[in-house]
Amino acid sequence: MEKILRYFVKIAAALYYFVVFKNKKKSAYIPVSGKVLDFSELKNMIDASLDMWLTSGRFNDKFEAEFSKYLGCKYALTTNSGSSANLLAISALMSPKLKEKRLRTGDEVITVASGFPTTVNPIIQNGLVPVFIDCEIGTYNIDASKIEEAVSSRTKAVFVAHTLGNPFDIDKIKEICEKYGLWLIEDSCDALGSEVNSKKSGTIGHIGTFSFYPAHHITTGEGGAVVTDDTMLYKILLSLRDWGRDCSCKPGTDNTCKKRFSMQFGNLPTGYDHKYTYSHFGYNLKMTDWQAAIGLAQLKKIPNFLNIRTRNAAYLTEKLSDLNDKIILPAVCDNAKSSWFGYLISLKPGVNLSKQKMVEFLEKNGVGTRQLFAGNILRQPSFVDSEVNLRIGSSELICSNDLTEQHYSLLPNTDFVMNNTFWVGVFPALGKKELDKISDLIHKFVKENS
Repeated sequence: MEKILRYFVKIAAALYYFVVFKNKKKSAYIPVSGKVLDFSELKNMIDASLDMWLTSGRFNDKFEAEFSKYLGCKYALTTNSGSSANLLAISALMSPKLKEKRLRTGDEVITVASGFPTTVNPIIQNGLVPVFIDCEIGTYNIDASKIEEAVSSRTKAVFVAHTLGNPFDIDKIKEICEKYGLWLIEDSCDALGSEVNSKKSGTIGHIGTFSFYPAHHITTGEGGAVVTDDTMLYKILLSLRDWGRDCSCKPGTDNTCKKRFSMQFGNLPTGYDHKYTYSHFGYNLKMTDWQAAIGLAQLKKIPNFLNIRTRNAAYLTEKLSDLNDKIILPAVCDNAKSSWFGYLISLKPGVNLSKQKMVEFLEKNGVGTRQLFAGNILRQPSFVDSEVNLRIGSSELICSNDLTEQHYSLLPNTDFVMNNTFWVGVFPALGKKELDKISDLIHKFVKENS
């Protein structure tokens, strides 16, 4: 009876989808990103809802397995956001279970100054010291050639993002990490499906993170994942994600180790319930089964989504290449394959064009734009109004509210990006019509303002 009822519910949902969503009129505004869904996601959402399980369950188990299989990594743990995945990645490296390899309060983590705040925030939130490196113009990734000179005796990790789906020079960075014994975390929240030497981004370092926010390559609504090939790191990440508990039983299961009441931890009495034994100061950052159900439908679409993003980026490059004397178009590292999240454009110095006026012109005429996130993050109120200890390159330690223009001058490309760079969309809902409009408006602005 249950199967029959589920069947009729899905038939009603299919009718609803095709009446309400299938031929829904598009807005004239061209967004930079957005979710691309069809009936398969709705069907899975309904399936999960009919289970009435709500928290992580059968859909989440399958999604984690399928996601790790797609990436070619050993372990994948879903989270409630990509930002949470970043928090877990850094927090895991603080675990006492890593013994002499653990990060301790005051240790340094190398990162980039031009990026999204939640790559940097977990470093500060864990009492670590961020060491900021300048970016490259063109790839907009961390300048790998400047990392080694910034390494000190307190440096213990590198945590950087593949900017807008464009992989950073991971060969060079991995070489440095191996030379100095540093942990490497890849923030791949904007880079699902990108590759370096035919290996998926997020699987090359010790830990990789992903986001499934609606703007990203696939979506679960809110959601993310953290991945690793290291069994110890996986166990630590699992503990931190699930309240910090030592037990690894999945929600709804008990005593899978058959030792629930026979072990001793900390200064607890022998036999204290393992399900309520905590080895870390953790969180509850799990994904719901409802979200994972959406993700399972989205996973099947990754190849098509990536093909469209690649095609759209190539088309914009073709359409805008005649403006090479006025603008800088995105570049890709050797041996890398990008999974474009957005299409970055910089106005060249000395061309007498204003980024501010260009983005206002595009927005006014129905084309969405975005900054390269925080621009120079050290100029953001969160740093200016706080007392964060940090370093810039090989500089001495300084407090964030003591930063001056002299300090900012150590990050010239980062300031350039803040003042001259923006991006437009290439996500799968856009086609030649939308891309032509973007190109035509950029040409029009350049012609009228040069």
